[in-house]
Amino acid sequence: MNGTETRDAIWRPDVTVATIVPRNGRFLIVEEVSDGRLVLNQPAGHLEPLESLAHAAARETFEETGWHIELTGLLGLYQWHRPEDDFHVLRVAFIAAPLRYDAAHVLDTGIVRALWLTREELAAQADRHRSPMVLRNVDDFLAGQPHSLDSLVSLLPEASLL
Repeated sequence: MNGTETRDAIWRPDVTVATIVPRNGRFLIVEEVSDGRLVLNQPAGHLEPLESLAHAAARETFEETGWHIELTGLLGLYQWHRPEDDFHVLRVAFIAAPLRYDAAHVLDTGIVRALWLTREELAAQADRHRSPMVLRNVDDFLAGQPHSLDSLVSLLPEASLL
């Protein structure tokens, strides 16, 4: 930032988290309403102020699916641009193990349901993916090259860490 720019004048992409949760050859997916369409996505959402990336991933997964998870790895960082509305995203994708399901949990607004799909079932509905990152994240997981959670460093106060 130079002396003439203000903080609000600097371009920033939306920072989001997503969680790849495999179980018995299927992946935890949410069916949600986005821009009037019923789309498929991983449990995902925006990073909140003073929240660690890991905490955001676990929180969003629970809010959107009712599943408590344990993060097991970092899949990667994904940058995407949707040209029709000039929307820019930086997605931090995690890998997690499902721990337990809370059937009494009310899903986030806009989430229709959580479901478990195979890679093939997900690929067959590519026209319903919220973004190209949905199938790409599953394919990258299946390629088996996760990163350690130790590659994430949070300098936030302890209360905001997972």
